[in-house]
Amino acid sequence: MRRINDILNVEHPIIMAPMFLVTNTKMMIEAMNSGIAACIPALNFRTIEEFEIAINEIRSKTTSGGLGINLIVNKSNIKLEKQLESCVKLEVDFIITSLGSPRNVIEKCKPKGIKVFCDVIEETYAKKVEELGADAVIAVNKNAGGHAGKLTPQELFDIISENCNLPIISAGGIGTKQGITEILEIGFSGISIGSPFIACEEAHISEQYKQACVDYGKEDIVFTTKISGTPCTVINTPYVQQTGTTQNWLEKILNKNKKLKKWVKMITYFKGMKSVENAAFSSTYKTVWCAGPSIEYTKGILPLKEIVRNFL
Repeated sequence: MRRINDILNVEHPIIMAPMFLVTNTKMMIEAMNSGIAACIPALNFRTIEEFEIAINEIRSKTTSGGLGINLIVNKSNIKLEKQLESCVKLEVDFIITSLGSPRNVIEKCKPKGIKVFCDVIEETYAKKVEELGADAVIAVNKNAGGHAGKLTPQELFDIISENCNLPIISAGGIGTKQGITEILEIGFSGISIGSPFIACEEAHISEQYKQACVDYGKEDIVFTTKISGTPCTVINTPYVQQTGTTQNWLEKILNKNKKLKKWVKMITYFKGMKSVENAAFSSTYKTVWCAGPSIEYTKGILPLKEIVRNFL
């Protein structure tokens, strides 16, 4: 299979994964100028104007390709149509789609030569996006941060490669040079790495959040349904231990009501995202910090370029 660096015309087969609230313009520039690709969630920008300004700034301060945008492609993202329009107009290098069908994204991007990679956690969806014309799949394994998959990298590679001919990018659990080598030896076309970049100097999150990624490890990562209603990984801080990681009895009952389920999930998502945002940018005892098991390899708060160098 083709390596992802050949597909994107970058030096190394690594993508700095899109991280909600964490990834910013400066991180994108530093990553791309270090020879890797980088992706930022479109939802990290409050307005389309800010979004387009950021894309243009990244372009003006980088010399390589590898500028990616993460789009949430389900109905919950009311900004999707305009975000996609901006991506096509400004001709970003690639798009990573999450949580829905990439059909419209692929149809709009193909004529412009914009690559589309799709998050998958199993072979059935990988086959579907291949039929739609995706350029690669991102195999989200059980060690990923955020909304993780259920299988190991090896299990995912075996089952997807048997059913799909697209390049397969591994996402989850990698934070060392040795880990990258092992993943590539399995046969993956590249690696998407997120959590090891949280504690970079360029991130605009709180110093407490960064230090938590240094102080805690993979054994401190737990799943919670309190953020979005779907299991999501967070650091098991005293506050998380105090509040628990599952919905209360009333939320569980309401979630089973067909008429109310959608509204309960929306309220849960709104409250959860607010708590995550507050914890990410300020010092608060309500510490709900999203991260994956690969913070195990974070030993200090470093310049992003140094983090990349440690991978090579």
